[in-house]
Amino acid sequence: MKIALGQINPTVGDFSGNAHRMVDFAQRAKAAGAGLILFPELSICGYPPRDLVERPSFVERNSETAESIAERTLGIAVICGLVTRAQAETGKSAMNSAALLQDGKIAFVQSKMLLPTYDVFDEMRNFAAATRQELFSFCGQQMALTICEDAWNDKHFWNKRLYTFDPVEELIRAGGNLVLNISASPFWVGKREFRRRMLASIAKHHKVPVVMVNQVGGNDSLVFDGSSMVLNPAGQVVAQGKSFEEDVVYFDSNDLRGEIHSQIEGEEAEAYAALVLGTRDYVRKCGFGRVIVGLSGGIDSALTAVIAADAMGAENVIGVGMPGPYSSPGSIEDARTLAEKLGIRFELLSIKEAFESYRKILQPVFAGRHEDETEENIQSRARGTLLMALANKFGGIVLSTGNKSELGVGYCTLYGDMVGGLAVISDVPKTMVYRLSRYVNASREVIPRASLEKPPSAELRPGQRDTDTLPPYAVLDPVLEDYIEEMHSAEQIAKDHKIDIELVRKIIRMVDGNEYKRQQAAPGIKISAKAFGYGRRFPIAAKYEA
Repeated sequence: MKIALGQINPTVGDFSGNAHRMVDFAQRAKAAGAGLILFPELSICGYPPRDLVERPSFVERNSETAESIAERTLGIAVICGLVTRAQAETGKSAMNSAALLQDGKIAFVQSKMLLPTYDVFDEMRNFAAATRQELFSFCGQQMALTICEDAWNDKHFWNKRLYTFDPVEELIRAGGNLVLNISASPFWVGKREFRRRMLASIAKHHKVPVVMVNQVGGNDSLVFDGSSMVLNPAGQVVAQGKSFEEDVVYFDSNDLRGEIHSQIEGEEAEAYAALVLGTRDYVRKCGFGRVIVGLSGGIDSALTAVIAADAMGAENVIGVGMPGPYSSPGSIEDARTLAEKLGIRFELLSIKEAFESYRKILQPVFAGRHEDETEENIQSRARGTLLMALANKFGGIVLSTGNKSELGVGYCTLYGDMVGGLAVISDVPKTMVYRLSRYVNASREVIPRASLEKPPSAELRPGQRDTDTLPPYAVLDPVLEDYIEEMHSAEQIAKDHKIDIELVRKIIRMVDGNEYKRQQAAPGIKISAKAFGYGRRFPIAAKYEA
């Protein structure tokens, strides 16, 4: 039997739009001779729906939409993800489920057993867990239908498992001979290969084919890479969907031969693709058609602008240079050159008069006090005001340009360079900003060489350099990675990187002391295993030394 994987990009809550996309993909698969098409986890409502599942009307729309899809896909069976009503005695109102749509009706429903509650996942908050699962027969196969996390507990792959029960193992023991997994598995750099190895372990251990269809697209901070795949009992990939774009991929369930579609290879390439997709979907799914980017002439704003142009089209990007009293002529020229090479609109708005007005207003109150970071922050906030004014007037959204290193240690200004609706590179360390910028320039040199080569500076006082306040980024970034992503202690970090422990402790204090800033920051696009945002929940008012 020819089976199709419908790798789609759903929007949370867009029942009619998601259904239309699924029906279209199903009809295409039927025309190609497929007898079954699989869609991702919660494909009917989009993932993650979060607390929307607490609305009874939202749950009902899922079932109504599933019934509508079943009626519109006669001649091909469909497996899709949806929210279903939970049993009253569970205390939760909804379940994360998968449905088989066949002959115009819902023929079979299976619900998720393993509900993740770590990193960006909080499914125990919203869903009741299934207490049992069953096989279903289809074209001579005993199908073991699982939902995302249900396949992430193989004792032969994980050194320490999060759950005592393995749904795949139980379904195989009951006679299952083909594992189907519908997923909404978020992307981080390295995740695709990790996921492949995990699924290969299941296939090889149980000696059965494993089929995984994954969501693609961006929803809020999360990016889903697609990369749907089919593995034979030897753990070899025999069919695979594209990465970071919608796709239909076919395979034969008898001879286990299928299509291998092109993949994006390399860390820089996959990270860049994720940032572009995440930006495009965040902006468009939030209802905006235009973005505003402050261009300083530095590398961070340059990379953000390139991502924005690739995501939205150059005609939908406005770059804004906002020179202040300490901006160098070279930085202004670099910003202008970047805009010209990208083909985006460029506006030059000086903040000098605004800054002097603030100083004049505050002079009586500040009398007798030396200038310090207060005046630096005023410049940043004046720029933020201009950016937001342009966004309001032209109906756009501001993309903030701070990187993960700056956000980590608080080297950023609340209501200044942190303003915006999306922090595009807030999960990209400074050293990776340079790597991504060189990756971009390797195919088309749009980022001025000076932006890549000059020492990083906020240009908020004469001769300022980032290294006046921070260690070199080559030193800072490994410390931040180990502390934020790996949860290592100061002693371990100092030992592993041969860095003075007092410097490590200073960096850690900066991270911990700036939690209040990060929790007011715009959402960012997650491309690492541990990003700032709702996947990292630390108290603001706390006194703890790591």
